Amino acid sequence: MSNPQQLRYTKEHEWVTAVDGDGVATVGITEFAANALGDVVYAQLPEAGDTVTAGETCGELESTKSVSDLYAPVTGEVVEANQDVVDDPSLVNTAPFEGGWLFKVKITGEPDELLSADEYTAFSAG
Repeated sequence: MSNPQQLRYTKEHEWVTAVDGDGVATVGITEFAANALGDVVYAQLPEAGDTVTAGETCGELESTKSVSDLYAPVTGEVVEANQDVVDDPSLVNTAPFEGGWLFKVKITGEPDELLSADEYTAFSAG
């Protein structure tokens, strides 16, 4: 399992892209988290216009094994939820770093401590 180097990660197993020119970042869960969850069958995502706060729950993912909270890795306003994941939650399992992204957020505060790919890999291996 390899974690893309260009992303940043949380200890709750979310990833976030670098902020684009509009101050928007994309958020998803890692392959490690997707594998731990098992087959994702339902996704409750924050909606456009919602405010999310770093470290706080902002949705949930339900799998055949359990229900897990989704935590915001950054603070900001949600600008888009991935409707494809709402319609087909299995995208979280099959493409966690591509089509299985969860939402986009316009960051309004300084991001909390996020892990590099190498730091996250070491953390998730422990």
